Amino acid sequence: MAARKKSEEPSINIDEVLTDEELKAVANESEPAERKAKPEDGPRTVVVAEDEAVNRMDLVAMLEDNGYEVVGQAANGEEAVELTRKYRPDVVCMDVKMPRMDGITAAGIICDENIAPVVMLTAFSQTDLVKKATGAGAMAYVTKPYEESKLLPTLEVAMGRFAEINDLLDSVERSERKLKETTDQLKETEEKLKKAEDTLEERKLVDRAKGLLMDKAAFSEQGAFRWIQKTSMDQRIPKKRLAQAIIAKYGDPKPSDSGER
Repeated sequence: MAARKKSEEPSINIDEVLTDEELKAVANESEPAERKAKPEDGPRTVVVAEDEAVNRMDLVAMLEDNGYEVVGQAANGEEAVELTRKYRPDVVCMDVKMPRMDGITAAGIICDENIAPVVMLTAFSQTDLVKKATGAGAMAYVTKPYEESKLLPTLEVAMGRFAEINDLLDSVERSERKLKETTDQLKETEEKLKKAEDTLEERKLVDRAKGLLMDKAAFSEQGAFRWIQKTSMDQRIPKKRLAQAIIAKYGDPKPSDSGER
């Protein structure tokens, strides 16, 4: 419908529709609604898991000073898993040594559930510890004391790797789904082809049986076809089998049979 011209618009006093208080309320509600519509513009969210309170506070302050939003703080591995499941952050900073559940075990659970990338925080640099962390699914690790120049790029790398892996998994899933659809279509086509071949073979046999009935039993063409059709329905015998029986009885003997005589 075409837009109405200004001259055609009714003259309405806005005060008759909304009061000043109602207009203010609408104006105040519009800005938060716009911000909610663009959550991707918000800061990166983080869950921090560190059992030492002082280290945890320093790490949280460092992250917040650099524009990250710390949505959860855990003092042990169990809390870290619960908070990660609850908030589904962009990244998790996980200390290795923690009570109740160590960081490597907690990281393994988070990574198995594919919730968020995990960056391990450790004061140790042993190769076996790093291998355990990466084997559990951690995307990267940072050694203490934490430095912005090392921690922040590591977080970004971890989030980037996590996104790439999930894109790859999505691509594989789409490919598998497409392969299954193609396989199902191929199977359906093969079934249709087999049915068409069976129908063609049956038609050829019925035509031959019809000709034999016309030749050997003095049926008209229409009468022979009706007899085959009616007998097949009454006796519940497939037309193909019935035609084969007629051909076996009235057809020419096989060359092998005549050679034996």
